[in-house]
Amino acid sequence: MLDQKLQQKLLQKLSPQQIQMIKLLEVPAMQMEERIKKELEENPALEEGPEEEEVQGDEEDEVDDDQAEREQDEFALDDYLNDEDIPDYRLQVNNTSKDDERREDIPYAAGSSFHENLIQQFNLRTDTDREDLLGEYIIGNIDDDGYLRREVENMVDDLAFLQNITTDVNELSAILRIIQDLEPAGVGARDLRECLLLQLERKDQSLPSVALAKMVLTDYFEEFSRRHYEKIMNRIGIGEGEMKSVIDEVLKLNPKPGGTVSDPYARSAQHIIPDFILEQSDSGLELSLNNRNIPELKVSRDYSEMLESYSRDKKSGKQNRDAIMFVKQKLDAARWFIDAMRQRQNTLLLTMNAILEYQKDYFAEGDDTRLKPMILKDVAEMTGLDISTVSRVANSKYIQTHFGIFPLKFFFSEGMQTDAGDEVSTREIKRILQECLSNENKRKPLTDEKLTEILQEKGYQIARRTVAKYREQLNIPVARMRKEIK
Repeated sequence: MLDQKLQQKLLQKLSPQQIQMIKLLEVPAMQMEERIKKELEENPALEEGPEEEEVQGDEEDEVDDDQAEREQDEFALDDYLNDEDIPDYRLQVNNTSKDDERREDIPYAAGSSFHENLIQQFNLRTDTDREDLLGEYIIGNIDDDGYLRREVENMVDDLAFLQNITTDVNELSAILRIIQDLEPAGVGARDLRECLLLQLERKDQSLPSVALAKMVLTDYFEEFSRRHYEKIMNRIGIGEGEMKSVIDEVLKLNPKPGGTVSDPYARSAQHIIPDFILEQSDSGLELSLNNRNIPELKVSRDYSEMLESYSRDKKSGKQNRDAIMFVKQKLDAARWFIDAMRQRQNTLLLTMNAILEYQKDYFAEGDDTRLKPMILKDVAEMTGLDISTVSRVANSKYIQTHFGIFPLKFFFSEGMQTDAGDEVSTREIKRILQECLSNENKRKPLTDEKLTEILQEKGYQIARRTVAKYREQLNIPVARMRKEIK
């Protein structure tokens, strides 16, 4: 007997232009020049140079007037940006070519970034464009610490939804195994245990300490992380000397293969290309996009005239419909890309101006204590953009100020109130925690309970579980793991 069921599904369909806009928003200045170069190579209807008024003819009517109108509706980027008009919120800023001279002093990247280095290594290990594409997508999801925090299943869905690429868990997992074989050892791990085991795989397997360390991390990782050494020794039948050799072997491993230091914002400026430039002038702060290496783009007049020529000859146009459709497709793609680049610029400026307005006290002097609590939702409400759009802008983007270069993520934090009723950023609380832990007695580390007491004495009414959360965000282990082995 057949069991028939009626199911209703609501699917959101993104146009190619909307997808292009989403992808371009995620690209930082360091990679944008290469992205434009790739588009220029793939589309002959797109050229460098100041935009010209396009030659308009009757070709749109000849091909399909109704279809063109439907495409225009489908590819409106405002549909992606929350179906609302973009607010004119401090959108007018100085970002013209007259600033090129002062930008000569901007530090530009002299070497490859962590992710670029991974992509270069990966491309040497693959044979097909598809493998390159999937590998670069996975690498793009690896964080600065070198970990892949995103589930493979979710990446499969994202590739299908955002890039119209059909894949499965098995194919992506095979690509991930190649990435995990790259340098530095441990990169691409999903958690600390996998990270450490990946590094042990690179060591001399004939060493007893290495083999024993692999066994302990594989079968007793939870006990090891809690320092229940006696329980481990009893279960596998080893003595204190062998247990000490395991501990020493693990201590040689790098829990952050990406090489990120405890303060992720202390990276050297000469290795960063800022996306925004903020300068002081007599009239106040001036924000501009760093477009130094981004060329102006235009639609090819030759291709426009070619399509117009086809449309004049009705007979020839019908006989060469494939050629007409090819030229039109390239022209449409060129216009879409130019529009997406323009929308990307407007969205970047819109978002950054909102951050400047929200954190104006901080940007006046660069005093960390004047940073206000700010989350993605705050900026989304100020700009009228979707939270996911703000997140894409904030990710991997940097701003150069008169007091240093900072990632946009630096300006986001949650907030809480002190006993005096003042609202403070959680960044200030984390700073106090960092100071306490840096000065603690390593023979008797401060527990989360003791840290909670210290903060409460300073006027921060905070729960122990919250202290534990902030400690984990600082990548600091629990007290028993910080105790020095004597």
